[in-house]
Amino acid sequence: MKLETVEVQEMGRAIGSSPPASEVLFTVKLQANAGGGEEAERDGEELFVPPLNFAMVDNGVFRSGFPDTANFSFLQTLGLRSIICLCPEPYPEPNNEFLKSNGIRLFQFGIDGCKEPFVNIPEDTIREALKVVLDVRNHPLLIHCKRGKHRTGCLVGCLRKLQRWCLSSIFAEYQRFAAAKARVSDQRFMELFDISNLKHLPVSSSCSKRLTN
Repeated sequence: MKLETVEVQEMGRAIGSSPPASEVLFTVKLQANAGGGEEAERDGEELFVPPLNFAMVDNGVFRSGFPDTANFSFLQTLGLRSIICLCPEPYPEPNNEFLKSNGIRLFQFGIDGCKEPFVNIPEDTIREALKVVLDVRNHPLLIHCKRGKHRTGCLVGCLRKLQRWCLSSIFAEYQRFAAAKARVSDQRFMELFDISNLKHLPVSSSCSKRLTN
């Protein structure tokens, strides 16, 4: 067997830290399993493919686009306890089977992926999703929507407000993933999002330390 090395962008540091001055790469070393397809049998390797726009948000929190079956082997290496899906459509059966077989809990907060500007993002839905993210009992946790850009970007941006990031850093991270598809309405939502009702949540470990600093 051989070790497969996968490099993934780390978009944050420990919970409660300021945003890094530059993106950091962390390395995940994975031991390949035997019988991973004809090519794997030939080379003694298994290919681990991260989902679209995969990155580390914080300790125990990841983000990405919608995972498909090609990403399941990679996701297994994360030891996920929970997945937050921000899409309103029924979760695909192969994905449900993957969750069941790996003991992963699904939290689905359906937000329409509308392309029109000035569409209201449901603040209550984002707030409920944040409660799941803040509870370290749900970690390791993956947040995803379809492309890992707008809906996921808004949720992560609101988390960054709780971590006391400045708006310019929040917007820079959002734009890094959204690129040419960045929406003024999303950034406006993050700017106006009220975090006051989340500061006193009964959370534990690093999240609790962050909220009380």
